[in-house]
Amino acid sequence: MFNPDRFIVEFDKGLRTLLSQAHSVRPHPDAQVAEVPLSDSEKKQAAALMRVNHSGEICAQALYQGQALTARDPAVQQKLQQAAQEETEHLAWTAHRVQELGGHLSVLNPLWYTGSLVMGAFAGLLGDKWNLGFLAETEHQVGAHLQSHLTKLPPQDAKSRAIVAQMYSDEAAHADMATALGGAVLPKAARMAMKLNGKVMTGAAYHI
Repeated sequence: MFNPDRFIVEFDKGLRTLLSQAHSVRPHPDAQVAEVPLSDSEKKQAAALMRVNHSGEICAQALYQGQALTARDPAVQQKLQQAAQEETEHLAWTAHRVQELGGHLSVLNPLWYTGSLVMGAFAGLLGDKWNLGFLAETEHQVGAHLQSHLTKLPPQDAKSRAIVAQMYSDEAAHADMATALGGAVLPKAARMAMKLNGKVMTGAAYHI
């Protein structure tokens, strides 16, 4: 049944995700890690990778919100909203690190958010098992992407590495949660389409 109040709430969440500074309840993973000198090229590389991670978290926020909006089981809705809160913390961590490195956030974030919100809502309409399966596959792909960044970041950039490592741990926990709640394994064609979409987003966010 259509609930206009829920849509208003989600619209407000979207505006806050895109326009407001995110805050973290947990300490930033790099809070106790010392900054080390980086060359201009190393800073540029690290900032670009963290910008990609920030855009990925914009997408995650939208996916979770869209999925929670159309999920049928209240328990599933609650878990999705809890995971979305952790993704908000990731937004705070990555945005702060990009700024420290002298970089900028992606100007395409509104596009990523809108597209991901629609995909999340559609996944929820397919039923909770596919909704959760989509979530689990998304988190598996994000985890692989984060692991690749650990090989691309400057070796001495321990601050960025601490953030990415904690994000990886959180994403793995989200994937496990989705599977435990009954998420179905997506068809291969769907998994490949998601990978292609991810490559487009990460490639664009790296530069813009």
